[in-house]
Amino acid sequence: MPLILPTGTRKKDKTMSVLADFAAKTGVKYFMISYTDLFGGQRAKLVPAQAIADMEEDGAGFAGFATWLDLTPAHPDMLAVPDASAVIQLPWKPDVAWVPADCVMEGTPVEQAPRNVLKKLVAQAAEAGLRVKTGIEAEFFLLTPEGDQISDPFDTAAKPCYDQQAVMRRYDVIAEICDYMLEMGWGPYQNDHEDANGQFEMNWDFDDALVTADRHSFFKFMVKSVAEKHGLRATFMPKPIEGLTGNGCHAHISVWDLDGKTNAFASKDGKGQVGEVGLSEQGGYFLGGIMKHAEALAAITNPTVNSYKRISAPRTISGATWAPNSVTWTGNNRTHMVRVPGPGRFELRLPDGAVNPYLLQAVIIAAGLSGINSKADPGQRYDIDMYAEGHLVKDAPRLPLNLLDAIRAYDEDEGLKAMMGTNFSTSYSKMKMQEWNSFVSHFSRWERENTLDI
Repeated sequence: MPLILPTGTRKKDKTMSVLADFAAKTGVKYFMISYTDLFGGQRAKLVPAQAIADMEEDGAGFAGFATWLDLTPAHPDMLAVPDASAVIQLPWKPDVAWVPADCVMEGTPVEQAPRNVLKKLVAQAAEAGLRVKTGIEAEFFLLTPEGDQISDPFDTAAKPCYDQQAVMRRYDVIAEICDYMLEMGWGPYQNDHEDANGQFEMNWDFDDALVTADRHSFFKFMVKSVAEKHGLRATFMPKPIEGLTGNGCHAHISVWDLDGKTNAFASKDGKGQVGEVGLSEQGGYFLGGIMKHAEALAAITNPTVNSYKRISAPRTISGATWAPNSVTWTGNNRTHMVRVPGPGRFELRLPDGAVNPYLLQAVIIAAGLSGINSKADPGQRYDIDMYAEGHLVKDAPRLPLNLLDAIRAYDEDEGLKAMMGTNFSTSYSKMKMQEWNSFVSHFSRWERENTLDI
């Protein structure tokens, strides 16, 4: 849907354009001005370098209704203004650069646009003297092009995690992606075959929440592109293969002072159930916010119908789902929703591969700040194997069993909705309810097989 600049629109001096200068120095011919919509879809326009100066100033024009942003055809043009500080030259196609953008309409940020939601919360944290840093564990499957089975017919072990031969059979794909991350300076530090057949995980250094979100978004684009180059299909779908462990997206969270030198989460006295595992009082309050809002959190961290095939799943072939089903926390123990593996940080194990990279970081900050503001108690620490002894815990809330329950929990959590923004929350809930209604109106093969002759 092309947009025509009005007559007399001022042309930006290319000598003042960061992106035009970037193109001149790198040989980039085209820029992908990209934004992520409410459903995690990446939308972009391909802009020639000769036109990027104007786009850098005014933004690339989009019809907002055409993507999942809860806009109508009657809304004015939406402009995606590129963030030149976050531009990335595509390592596998160096004549193209990807640049994340902020959505603006008539000079005002689009409140429900995910990157805008995150930037607002990063600013709120900064006002409180806090700088949130995160890292993620991105898991994905490599499937056949049709997407109906894993791509490696020899990857059949009952416990395939860290399988040496299996990871080497996909060396060309994994190494190419890792080489690119090294080239971009992300600090990748390990790659492995994960717990499901056909599943892999790649890790890179933690950073500020916005940086991590941009890299997470680009990582998904990169993994899919490289997989396609090799005749495969990569998916971050939470539960793409029945009976196998699903794709998680665990988030590691720490909070620092504004100069990034002092970890505000690190315990100094080691007292109490929070201090004993290495968290400060403030870190405990932040964790308390995560625990307090966990059921509502799931609507964002586990945003699809399929998500609940992962967090409410029976035991998999490998022996464990590696996904929580209750709102509990512990020390260095992977059977809980939150794990505190060491001083000054904790791991949220709830999110899955379908999570919106920007909304993941936003909702973590929103829940955490809410916890700090209210001095929220994280509740009892359970140092038990939840897979084997979880039935002994009687007072821990259960995570939602399906997307509808999660949406309802989010709608009822006025505190979290306010932190995320009223306009965002209204749009998100409405569009997720539309998605749920679309799902329940669908007639499945299971229904026909089990009900046709009843």
